[in-house]
Amino acid sequence: MDSGGRRGKAVAGGGAGRKRARMTFDAAEAEPAPADLAGPRRPPAQRLAGKAGLLPVQEIRKLVHRKVLRAAQDWDEGQFQPASLDLRLGPRAHRVRASFLPGRGRSVEERLAELSGDVLDLRAGAVLERGCVYVVELLEHVDLPETIGAIVNPKSSTGRLDVFTRLIADGVDVFDAVPGGYRGRLYAEVSPRSFSIKVRQGSRLNQIRFRRRNSQQHELSDFRLSDAAIRELHGAIPIVDGELKVRHGLVMHIELGGLGPQRLVGYRAQRHADIIDVDRVGAHPFAEYWETLRARADGRLILDPNEFYILASKERLQIPSGYAAEMVPIDPAMGEFRVHYAGFFDPGFGATASGRPGSRAVLEVRSHEVPVLLEDGQMVCRLAYEPMAAAPDSLYGAGGTSNYQGQDLKLSKHFS
Repeated sequence: MDSGGRRGKAVAGGGAGRKRARMTFDAAEAEPAPADLAGPRRPPAQRLAGKAGLLPVQEIRKLVHRKVLRAAQDWDEGQFQPASLDLRLGPRAHRVRASFLPGRGRSVEERLAELSGDVLDLRAGAVLERGCVYVVELLEHVDLPETIGAIVNPKSSTGRLDVFTRLIADGVDVFDAVPGGYRGRLYAEVSPRSFSIKVRQGSRLNQIRFRRRNSQQHELSDFRLSDAAIRELHGAIPIVDGELKVRHGLVMHIELGGLGPQRLVGYRAQRHADIIDVDRVGAHPFAEYWETLRARADGRLILDPNEFYILASKERLQIPSGYAAEMVPIDPAMGEFRVHYAGFFDPGFGATASGRPGSRAVLEVRSHEVPVLLEDGQMVCRLAYEPMAAAPDSLYGAGGTSNYQGQDLKLSKHFS
């Protein structure tokens, strides 16, 4: 990113044959920019070509080396995941009156000048109150080529805390997406729903993935596997432990028959719980935040409006090394409730030594305006598979800390 004071300026991408303008948003005058955001820009001739698909960790590292990915402070090795990169909160959180998108031709800083109230200093830590909306500039910045776009999801632990977080970017009119050719800052919109949370500069709430397109694809291309391709994949490598059912993706069903000797079916968030520090693992007593739900004789569960539940899929899954998967977050055809804020599954998730699927999908569930009756085995969501550009050098669960490999029904890593 250049260090000049221009705001919200769109400039032509160069070359008469370019079909659309390249978006460039530089630092606002009101906030001094870091002295260096990762060194000079990569030479124009440097190529980032390769096979289409989601980029694996080794290619994400190349984006860092080639200054496509930049950061206002040193990179942390723990940010790098098999098919994604954890994003870190910056030093300030703006409390805003409402969620917003900047819209075409406008920067996030311009909108914050209109909507921002209090500004919280995150350098020593601060509490984000439940029910409020905050916007935080991230430490990471991007300088994407035209052929590489990005998509963003909450991290699994963030979703399991019922923290609603989305990415916004200058001049972009959709959430959680960064188009090819974008150059500039990234921001997280954060809204805790069940628990107030303590965060600080460097806290990681969401993760970014990078998708490379070929010359025949465009930003709106559907990169998901067809139902026929999912069947073919399952024939080669079992991706689900039971009967394969597909309908615009792998169909998932709810487990309400009870797991284990205690016949657990899920957990419901308590309404008036204490603050959760997102950077303290295992430091929060389970009983102070959650109510345990056990199976009923009729295998049913009524979701109360605006309550938050942690439930589990009936199926066990695995994600083969050449693929990633994403849970469809809401589908009106399945009912008036939202399933899964953190819908991304890394390559290797659910893999076992036997080759059989080994992990259930843990579902973050919230009903909307009306009570919803769920029954054991009911279809609740879909899993969409997408090819990787290459298999990652390291798979989920193969090294480092993988908190949810082999899970049945599991809360976030913050609870003991």
